[in-house]
Amino acid sequence: MALEPHPEGGWFRRTWQTSPQAARGSRDGTRPCATGIYYLLHPGEVSRWHRVRSDEMWLWHRGGALTLRLGGDATAPEEVDAAVLGPDVENGQQPQFLVPAGVWQTATPAGDEPVLVTCVVAPGFDYEDFEML
Repeated sequence: MALEPHPEGGWFRRTWQTSPQAARGSRDGTRPCATGIYYLLHPGEVSRWHRVRSDEMWLWHRGGALTLRLGGDATAPEEVDAAVLGPDVENGQQPQFLVPAGVWQTATPAGDEPVLVTCVVAPGFDYEDFEML
């Protein structure tokens, strides 16, 4: 898969971005309308608290379940909600989950297996729109 270390933790590779561009504001230039990455976390790895200026859709693919904690949109995260992504929908796991724009998030494997997901960001991801504790 040729994944690289992600600044927030874990491993990633950009897999897609749209050709059409979207304006982000008078000073911010443009972004692809949407982008996608593969994102892998091994047991013991953590996606550190961060937030993105755009909506981010997490899509579970394989491995164990993933705990995704949300921390609201204040200056610093305050845990307000959590979701478990995974295949066991009969027991409350979700195969996809939307993190709204500007909401703090952190993720960890829920068990002892690696977890592979896709993250789709719209408008597309740019490090200028990314904040990490």
